[in-house]
Amino acid sequence: MLSRTADNLYWIARYMERAETSARFLEVGSRIALMPNAGEGYRNEWDALLRAAGTADAFARKYGDAVQRNIESHMFFDRDNPASVAACLGRARENARIVRTALTTQVWDAINTAFQELKGLERLPRSEVSIARLTDWTMRAAALVRGSIEATLLRNDGWDFLNLGYALERADNTARLLDVKYFVLLPRVEFVGSGLDNYQWTTLLRAMSVHRAFHWAYGGEVTAAKIAHFLILNPQCPRALVTCAAAANTHLERLARGYGAVTEAQRRGHALLAALADLTVEEVFDEGLHEFLTRIIGEVSALGAVVHDTYLSGDQR
Repeated sequence: MLSRTADNLYWIARYMERAETSARFLEVGSRIALMPNAGEGYRNEWDALLRAAGTADAFARKYGDAVQRNIESHMFFDRDNPASVAACLGRARENARIVRTALTTQVWDAINTAFQELKGLERLPRSEVSIARLTDWTMRAAALVRGSIEATLLRNDGWDFLNLGYALERADNTARLLDVKYFVLLPRVEFVGSGLDNYQWTTLLRAMSVHRAFHWAYGGEVTAAKIAHFLILNPQCPRALVTCAAAANTHLERLARGYGAVTEAQRRGHALLAALADLTVEEVFDEGLHEFLTRIIGEVSALGAVVHDTYLSGDQR
C-alpha cells in the first residue's frame, strides 16, 4: 500500500475517535457541573476539563471565560480548535475523500452522512441544540463509521492502519478522560471515598459508556482503585489502556508479517504493552495517577511518531 494511502486511512480513524472523545469531554463536564462545588481543586469544572483535554491555553486566547456556552462552541463547533468535533469530522471526511477507492460504499456513506448532518447542526440556533443532543449524535455517528469498517472492509493492510489509528487515539483519549478526575477535584484526604468522590468516578464511567460493564466486572461498589484497574489494566474493558495497547500490537504485528519486516514500531508497541501488562494498581497510585497518565500519554505519542516515520508519508493530513 502507498504510504500516502496508509496515512489517510490511519488519520480517518484517529480523527473519528478524537471527535467522539471531544463529545465525551463535554458530557463529563456537563454532568460534573451539576454537582455542588467541594471548595477544593479547580473552582470551575469547565476549566478543569480544558486542562485535561490539553486545550486550555488556546481556549483562553480566543474565548477568555471558561463558561459552558464558550466550552460548547470550542469543543464542538470551532474549526480553529483541531480537536473539536467539527474540525475532526471535516478532516476525517477529507481523508476519506482522498482514498475513496480504498473504502467500501458503506464506510464512505457513514463518514459523509455524518459530515452532512453536522452542517445541519451548525445551521441551527445554539439555544436549540443541547449538549446531550450533540454528544449523543456524535457517538452514534462515530459508532456507525466504526461498525461499517468492521462489517465491510477486507482484513488487509488498510484495515490494519485504520485500526492502528483507532487503538492509539483511544489510548491517548482514555488517559485524558481519566485525568479529568485529577483536575476536577484534587481532593483532600477526607474527600477520598466520599459520596462526592464516588459520584465523580461514576460520572466518568457513564461518559465513557462503560458504567454497566464496570458493574458486571466488579459488582456494585465504586472505588478509585477499581476504576483505575478497569480503565488501565483490565483487558476485558474495551477502553482500557492495556486493551488499546494490545490492539495496537495486533495490527503492528500483522503489518510486520505482511511487509516481512519487524521495525522500531513493533518494538515500541511491545514495550508499551509489556509495561502495562506487568503493572499493578498500587504501582499506578504510588507513582501518582496524574503523573502516570501524563507519562502514558507521552509514550503513546512517541509510538505514534514512530508509526508515522516507519509507515506513513509526511503529506498534509
